[in-house]
Amino acid sequence: MPAKSKAQQKAAGAALSAKRGETKKSDLKGASKGMYESMSEEELEEMASTKRKNKPDKVSDDS
Repeated sequence: MPAKSKAQQKAAGAALSAKRGETKKSDLKGASKGMYESMSEEELEEMASTKRKNKPDKVSDDS
């Protein structure tokens, strides 16, 4: 599933980095912490690799 916003892509990248052991799990906050716990490395990689062009900075929860 591709990221819907730049913020979501960034959170997925942080969670992916922790999954791979490149950063500490304890450094994760907010959405990235939830993504780390609920998504596989493959799902995070797909979301983090989404193109950023024409993506909004954030997407509201109701969309």
